[in-house]
Amino acid sequence: MKEYIEANKDRFLEELFSLLRIPSVSSLEAHRPDMERCAGRLAELLKQAGADEAGVYPTAGHPVVFGSRKVAGAAGTVLVYGHYDVQPVDPLELWHSDPFEPEIRDGAIYARGANDDKGQLFMHVKAFEYLVRTGRLRHNVKFIFEGEEEIGSPSLADWVREHREMLKADIILVSDTTMISEDVPSINCGMRGLSYVEIKVTGPDKDLHSGHYGGAVANPINVLCDMVSSLIDRDGHITVGGFYDDVVELSDEDRAKLARAPFDLEEYKKFLKIDEVKGEKGYSTMERTGIRPCLDVNGIWGGYTGEGAKTVLPSEAHAKISMRLVPNQDSGRISELFEKHIMSIAPPYVHVEVKHHHGGNGFLIPISSPAYQAASRAVGEVYGTEPVPSRGGGSIPVLADMQKILGIDPLLMGFGLERDTIHSPNESYLLSQFYRGMEAIALFYRYYREDAGQ
Repeated sequence: MKEYIEANKDRFLEELFSLLRIPSVSSLEAHRPDMERCAGRLAELLKQAGADEAGVYPTAGHPVVFGSRKVAGAAGTVLVYGHYDVQPVDPLELWHSDPFEPEIRDGAIYARGANDDKGQLFMHVKAFEYLVRTGRLRHNVKFIFEGEEEIGSPSLADWVREHREMLKADIILVSDTTMISEDVPSINCGMRGLSYVEIKVTGPDKDLHSGHYGGAVANPINVLCDMVSSLIDRDGHITVGGFYDDVVELSDEDRAKLARAPFDLEEYKKFLKIDEVKGEKGYSTMERTGIRPCLDVNGIWGGYTGEGAKTVLPSEAHAKISMRLVPNQDSGRISELFEKHIMSIAPPYVHVEVKHHHGGNGFLIPISSPAYQAASRAVGEVYGTEPVPSRGGGSIPVLADMQKILGIDPLLMGFGLERDTIHSPNESYLLSQFYRGMEAIALFYRYYREDAGQ
């Protein structure tokens, strides 16, 4: 495929840029027309790449793009999943270029969505195009690109249930994850789940003068900070009752296998510009982000935060909290346990509410599966070394839903790197990874056969 990429890379980039220029921010209502526009553009690109059909399907939220191509005597069916929605760009002032006007600098594409996930899903479209145009496609291929992954995919599970027959396949192929490094390729064999909640603490019915009332009336921000700080103890252990009940402890043998992945703690700290790491006692940094659950405050606010001073005792305080879960933990149950715990520690001088946002369960796939073995062979051929099996610390909650509804496993062939700073300003994607990803995906189809033991 190298020759095909070289002959068409200018076109590939311009087509990808046409997607990156669309501000498809799913969390902001103002961008709803952009979501429709991006979905329509993706359907066009699928048709141009060789899909027999490609269309935009409505959901309860943002639309789904579905496309497919059937092959006579197919070796099996591959369902490609990706998402075209992106994170907000705030804080905009930290970007070195317009987040929705892609630029190539230092061998990388810089734009919101360059990696997560427009750049990665686009690799599949172009690998598919190559296989179609060169007569090498031996599988039926189906594409499902959603527009709500960054907000927890609230509409997709229902849509998948309604279209279960249309989505029948042997494997879900996904590129929405990272590798350990360019030199040490890896394939994720599992991801953590997610439970996302919001706490609201209300004190007096209005903001008060902090001089007239301070010291006599509970300050909701102070109370919220106390509550949040109590959620994790000094050993990094989450204090919510029942939180660890379903966590499966890995054996020493399994932990040793995961530890084979190269990791330089000093380089890690240097990259993040921190002096020391912090986390659950008794576990390494890689284990803390792969095989252990965690709890983090994603945002906290209340009172006056504008320029200058305002002596106010606020009426309300808020916090958004995410809990990353390991396989076997149930997202819904964890959210319920969290709410129960928060209400049990809420003091009587404030009113506390817990709002449940989105979530999903984690999953694991066996590295002995034919699909994983095909991916390992393909990635190894492109990178010149066998990829390391790893576990992703992030979450794609809907994949667990799709696994359950469709009865097939997801395979995570991600080509992003930590340097790409997804969800942050100056998101990027190395061109070398973009091109290597196409090569590896095309090879996956060569090595993945229905008669391989599925």
